[in-house]
Amino acid sequence: MFKLEVRAQPSAFWRYASPILALLVTVLIGIVLFLSLGKDPVRGLQMFFWLPMQNAYAWGELLVKATPLLIMALGLAVCFRANVWNIGAEGQYILGAIFASAVALQADKTSSPWIVVGVLLAGIAGGLVWASITAFLRDRFNASEILVSLMLVYVAVQLLLYLVNGPWKDPHGYNFPQTAPFEAVTRIPRLFSGSRVNAGVLLAVLEAVLVWFFLFRTQLGFAHAVSGAAPAAARYAGFSARGAVWGALLISGGLAGLAGALEVAGPIGQLTPYVPAGYGFAAIIVAYVGRLHPVGMVFSSVLMSLFYIGGEMAQSRMGLTKSLTGVFQGLLLFSLLACDTLLYYRLSWVRPPSTNAVNPGPGA
Repeated sequence: MFKLEVRAQPSAFWRYASPILALLVTVLIGIVLFLSLGKDPVRGLQMFFWLPMQNAYAWGELLVKATPLLIMALGLAVCFRANVWNIGAEGQYILGAIFASAVALQADKTSSPWIVVGVLLAGIAGGLVWASITAFLRDRFNASEILVSLMLVYVAVQLLLYLVNGPWKDPHGYNFPQTAPFEAVTRIPRLFSGSRVNAGVLLAVLEAVLVWFFLFRTQLGFAHAVSGAAPAAARYAGFSARGAVWGALLISGGLAGLAGALEVAGPIGQLTPYVPAGYGFAAIIVAYVGRLHPVGMVFSSVLMSLFYIGGEMAQSRMGLTKSLTGVFQGLLLFSLLACDTLLYYRLSWVRPPSTNAVNPGPGA
C-alpha cells in the first residue's frame, strides 16, 4: 500500500511550478469533461484560454474582471499570512457596494467630480464595518472567523435585496429590483475609448505594490507574518496577536469594500441584485494560486478572469451551463491542493505484513 511521508526539504522549483502543473491538470480534466458532455474539447478550451485574449477589447474585459479579484485577493493574502481565515470577503464586497451606492445616489448633475473619491472611501468604510464585526467577535469571544465571516455574507445579500426591492428601488426602472443609474460624475473614469477598462486597474496595481511593501519591507508586516506563523514567538517578541487579527481583517475588509465600490461605480453603474458575482470566494483561489504573493496574484487574477469570461462564452456559444465556471475554479483549486500535497509529502510503497507466516502456539 502507499503511504505519505514528509519530505525533508520541499523542492524550491516545484514550489513555484506547482500552480502551473495544477493548471495543466485542470486543462486535462477539462478535456475529459468536454468529451463526456459531447462537446468538442478543442473548441471548449478555445472559449476559456484563447478567445478571451484574442484582441484588445477582449483584454480590456479580462482586466475588468481581474480588477476586483486582485484587490480582494491582496486583502485575503494579508489575512491568510497571519493565519486569520476570512472566508467572507464576498459580504464585505457587497457592503462596500452598498455604502458606495449610498453616496453615489446623493449626486446630481451639479456635483463635483471629486465625489468619486467619496464613493470609493464609502466603499472602503463599508468593508471595514462588515469585517470589524468578525474581528470583534473573534477578539472578544474567540468566535471562529471562518463561520462568522461566512454567515455574514448571507446577511449582506439579504440587506442588498431589501434595499434594491425597497427604499432604493428606481421608480422609473420598470419594476426591476435596482437603483437608479448613477450620475456620470460618480463613475470611475475609463482609460480608453471603446473599452470598459477604468482607473480601477491602476488602483489594483498600486494596491499590489503597497501590499508587497507592507508584507516584505516593513517591521509591521514582519510582525504580522510572525504572529500567524509562530504565535508564541510573536508574544515573546512583544508583537500583539490581537493587533494582527484586527489589522488583517480590517485590511482585507477595506480592500474588499473598495472592490465593491469600483464595481458599482465602474462597469455596473448602479446597485443591482447581481452585484454578488462570487468574486469573494474566487479571490481565495486567486490568493493561493498566486502563492499569497502580490506578483503571483496579478497573474492568477487574470487566469481566474479567463474562467469567468470563458464560462460565459461557453454558455452562449456551446449551450453549456454557466456553472462550468465554478467547475473549472474548483478543479484548479483541488489540483493545486493535490500538487502541493506532493510538494511536501512523497508517496512511498509499504509492503503489507505477510499473512502466510505461521503463528507459533502458546507453548512454542
